[in-house]
Amino acid sequence: MIHTLILTGVFLHIGDEAWVNNLNIGVKSGSPGIIPCQYEEQYKENHKYWCWGSVWSACSILANGNETRNKFSITDYSAQSIFTVEWQNLQPSDSGYYWCAVEPSGSGIDAGYYLYLSVQSAPDVSVMNSRVSRHEGGNVSVQCFYSSIYKAKNKRWCRYKDESCFTKEDTDTSQSSSVQISDDGESSFTVLMTGLRLSDSGWYFCSVGDLQVPVQLTVSKPEPKDLYTTQSSAKPIPTTIFSTVSRPEANILNKEHFCLSEN
Repeated sequence: MIHTLILTGVFLHIGDEAWVNNLNIGVKSGSPGIIPCQYEEQYKENHKYWCWGSVWSACSILANGNETRNKFSITDYSAQSIFTVEWQNLQPSDSGYYWCAVEPSGSGIDAGYYLYLSVQSAPDVSVMNSRVSRHEGGNVSVQCFYSSIYKAKNKRWCRYKDESCFTKEDTDTSQSSSVQISDDGESSFTVLMTGLRLSDSGWYFCSVGDLQVPVQLTVSKPEPKDLYTTQSSAKPIPTTIFSTVSRPEANILNKEHFCLSEN
C-alpha cells in the first residue's frame, strides 16, 4: 500500500540551491526515452515501481521492478542505487506527474519523489544522444539544444549522483576532470568534459530554465592493443630473390643450389 511520501533524505537533497529540486523532463513524442530514478543504498533489495498521478496517495502504478507494463519498463541497477524507467511511444496526452518509488520490506512507509514529464512533438530542450560512451583519459562533448523562448534562461550541467550543477561561469575539476560549458546564445550550449575518469560515469542533466534532459555517460578503460594487429600493421619483410625470378633459369638455379647443399 502507498503511504505518506517521504522526500527529505531519501532521494533528493531538498534545499540545495545548486541542485534542480523539481525535475521537469523534456520528452519527444513518439520517440523512445529513458530516465534514472535514484535511491539510497539501504533500499537496493527493495521493490521499485513507477506510478502516475498528481497526488501521491492515489497514483496509479504503471510498472514494477524489472518488468514491462503498458508503455513503461523498469530495470534496477542495485550496485549503483539507481533504477531506470524506459518508454517507447509517449504522446502529449501522457504529460503529467510521475513518481519514482520504493516499497520497503514489511510494513514500512513507501518512499519516493515526483517529476514532471513534458511530452512535445518538438521539445523546448533536447539532446542528440541520451547515451554516450568514452574511454578513460579521453574527452566527451554533449550538445544541448533549446528553443528560442529559452535563450535567456540559465544553462546548467547537473550530475545526478552528486546532486550538483554548474553553469558556463564555472569550471569543475573536483573529479580531476575538467568540465566547461559554452553557449552559442541562439539554440544550443555545449558541455565539454576532458580528462575523463571511471568515476565520471553516471547520469547527468542538460538543464535550461525549468526543463531538464537526462544524459548517461559511460567511461571505460581503453582496450589493450591487439598484438596481431600491431604486427600486421608493420612494414612487410622483403622477399628473397628466388621468389621474384619467373624465368625457367630459376628452376635450374634452385636445383643447383640444393645439389651443392647436399654435397
